[in-house]
Amino acid sequence: MSEPALSQSGHRELVTFRVGNQDFCIDIMLVREIRGWTPATILPHAPSYVLGVINLRGSVVPIVDLSARLGLQASVPDDRHVIVIAVIDSQTVGFLVSSVSDIISIDQVDIQGTPDVTSETTRAFIEGVIVTDERMLRVIDIKTVLPKSVEKRLHDE
Repeated sequence: MSEPALSQSGHRELVTFRVGNQDFCIDIMLVREIRGWTPATILPHAPSYVLGVINLRGSVVPIVDLSARLGLQASVPDDRHVIVIAVIDSQTVGFLVSSVSDIISIDQVDIQGTPDVTSETTRAFIEGVIVTDERMLRVIDIKTVLPKSVEKRLHDE
């Protein structure tokens, strides 16, 4: 995975978003752009959480339903949904989310570890938890969320 972008003071910039009624975030350095929902072209035999592919300025980009991939209820995309385009290593992937909230700057020491009571799958997807007065954010290790075929291709390159 790409290393988190830490400033000299140990701060990280994170993009926060909602998936269903849950709050998550990823490192801003992985985000290429945020765009409105575009219907995806379905790929036969793709995992259920892969909605298909879109054309992003001449590049074919797979779209992952982040809600379904995280084990939550599958999304029914509409005009309110957005796609977070992320670049992981050299692979561009879109993640369908309910909405993007904001960009926050957090001190690395304020990210708490994932509780031991969670499953292995949860610990694989979630890097840590940030507790604020208003909400609890889960920091996603976005590379682990990639479909296995994309992940394998990244390792082969």
